[in-house]
Amino acid sequence: MSNQTNNVNISRRQFLKASVTATGGLSLSAFLPGCAAVSNKGLSDDNSWVANAWLEITPDSKLIFTLDRVEMGQGTTTGLTTLLAEELDIEPDTITVIYASVANEYRNPEYGLQMTGGSNSLSTSWGQIREAGATAREMLVAAAAEVYGVSVEACQAHDGYVTLLGTNKRLSYGELAALAASQSIPSNPRLKPASDFRFIGKQNKRLDIAGKVNGTTAYGIDTEVEGMAYAVISRCPVVGGKVKQFDATKALESKGVISVFEVYNGVAVVAEQYWQARKAQSKLDIEWDEGSLAKLSSDDMFQTFKQRALDDEGKCVRDEGDFGDAVESASRVFEAEYQTPLLAHATLEPMNCVVEVTDNRATVWAPTQAPDLARIAVARVTELSPSDVDVNVTAIGGGFGRRLTQDFIEEAAAVAVQAKRPIKLMWSREEDTQHDWYRPATYHKLKATFDGAGAVTGWDHQIVAPKLLDWYIRDAAPAQYPWAPKFMYGMLGSIGLAMQGIAVPNDTTAIEGAIDVPYEIANLQVRHTHADIGVPVSFWRSVGHSQNAFYVESFIDELAHETATDPFLFRQSLLKNQPRQRQVLELAAKQSGWGKPLPKGRFRGISVHKSFKSYAAQVVELSVEHGRINIHRVVCAIDCGIVVNPDIVKAQMEGGIIFALTAALYGEITLKDGRVEQSNFDDYQLLRMNETPDIDVHIVDSNESPTGVGEPGVPPLAPAVANAVFAATGQRLRSLPLRLA
Repeated sequence: MSNQTNNVNISRRQFLKASVTATGGLSLSAFLPGCAAVSNKGLSDDNSWVANAWLEITPDSKLIFTLDRVEMGQGTTTGLTTLLAEELDIEPDTITVIYASVANEYRNPEYGLQMTGGSNSLSTSWGQIREAGATAREMLVAAAAEVYGVSVEACQAHDGYVTLLGTNKRLSYGELAALAASQSIPSNPRLKPASDFRFIGKQNKRLDIAGKVNGTTAYGIDTEVEGMAYAVISRCPVVGGKVKQFDATKALESKGVISVFEVYNGVAVVAEQYWQARKAQSKLDIEWDEGSLAKLSSDDMFQTFKQRALDDEGKCVRDEGDFGDAVESASRVFEAEYQTPLLAHATLEPMNCVVEVTDNRATVWAPTQAPDLARIAVARVTELSPSDVDVNVTAIGGGFGRRLTQDFIEEAAAVAVQAKRPIKLMWSREEDTQHDWYRPATYHKLKATFDGAGAVTGWDHQIVAPKLLDWYIRDAAPAQYPWAPKFMYGMLGSIGLAMQGIAVPNDTTAIEGAIDVPYEIANLQVRHTHADIGVPVSFWRSVGHSQNAFYVESFIDELAHETATDPFLFRQSLLKNQPRQRQVLELAAKQSGWGKPLPKGRFRGISVHKSFKSYAAQVVELSVEHGRINIHRVVCAIDCGIVVNPDIVKAQMEGGIIFALTAALYGEITLKDGRVEQSNFDDYQLLRMNETPDIDVHIVDSNESPTGVGEPGVPPLAPAVANAVFAATGQRLRSLPLRLA
């Protein structure tokens, strides 16, 4: 205790005694939007103040922040901690961050599930975490005012202390914590005005970097528990295939092998060490039932999509004006067809999970983006209920949507039940590539009409694609009702699909980014034709936007060319009523030097796209030599509302551009005889360092609420590259990856 503290008119002992016998427990939740379920925790046995679901202050002034969004490199640790630190007026790096367990109060308010995805961690926490911090700050100040015997206006919270203004008296947050717990909870805590921000918009330091540089950050694949064995699973090489029969005699003779048995989707080998399991796996003799997709190829898949487009004109999801009239009165109609392939996520940390299952409890350690769905995955293959499952979330070595699907946790639990000891299931890179839940392949038809003056009068876009919710509802629906008996899991999924648009939101993943085409065209319609070939699909970074931006921004570029108009000016003229899109478009064009001469052999392409409530425009500068596309520079303008950490925004744009460039130039999963043909980075290539362009990111100043940054950097890239290739070669590339003839 400081000397200053000794001057106050209450002793530390009396102070704690008073607070412990006061109201004790309190909940801030009643005053925090979206957190009505926060439990009443109050004071713990050691007089730490568990102020709410996110904040704990110990008597020795340690501030502990429970992070309810996972960290997979996107910066949630830094961003959300900064929000709390700002309102508590304390340096962010003095706060200890821990990952949240599974609890209702940590559910993402936009999904009703405890899930990290959709680039909304900051936007959904912007008010919630700041109010949690502001409420605690006001209660700490009120506690100090009580101790000093003054009004709260005479006290100020700063850097972990509440100071009596005009004196050198101060009390630490830890010293005040117990008494603060007894204060009245402010119904309308005052948030700091932007003019008083110390850290928001100014904080560039990342809190998670040191651990990643010195190797102390613990990822899922680093998890080790006592008594643990290693497991691998042989899965049918054909999508949807199953085990018919197997002979494990030779595998069981291998060194270190503990057991070999069948699980629901393959044959598991359990060994003392990982490589022992891998070596034994190679000795398995398995006969597969390859199922109904045994002859499926990528050509078959796209032929199916094209036939579906002919057979079913699709559900109209946006209809303005009368496109039919536009066709009848048009002086010219222009049409194009596009398609994009299946894509794998290719996270650098492959799928892995450690599970221990006992008679009445299961414990999971996993790099998952959806811990409450993980509980469902374990419950599904054990005798346990979701409430019997503890989930410890680890740092994640790349998510991109892959870890929203819990198949790897379900597999690990199924093995652990039979192994009767903790097991660590690890996928190889080849397994990760060939048994992913992929970004869907899609096929699109676009049509535009022109009047006699050459102006665009109509736009028709037919999307042929599966719906992700058809696949994701399996675990998502039971997770929303974890009390439901397991025999109802399938029924809940069916009900969820049937109640789209009524009790649950419509699945817009196939149409997002196309339904909200921003260009002012009098007669505009967008249609969706449902087509699903049976290959598992899931969320992939920027989801439907990753493809639909390519179609929309490539086709609008084609229309600019058809009207002999500069691509930038053409877009600008059709965005008169879209000020934020127009602003980023103009900023990117200006910063790229659009319209100014380029070195010989270099060409530009441009695009603009809104996704996850943010606006991004990009200009790509490239050359084409000997049939090879060389990207030299990408200029990106981003409007994501108020910026908490400018360096993280810049990093997310850079990362999104590199991720998207990999997909635009190389990304393609192909099928032959029902099998994925790619297996590792030699044939599913990532962008190399020497191929990475210079990237300039420009952030728009804004007073709007924060919006997404993890994904909006991805969608504009592929069309900007394709449009630049057209400028360079005259070839309009209408499929990905981009390959010149």
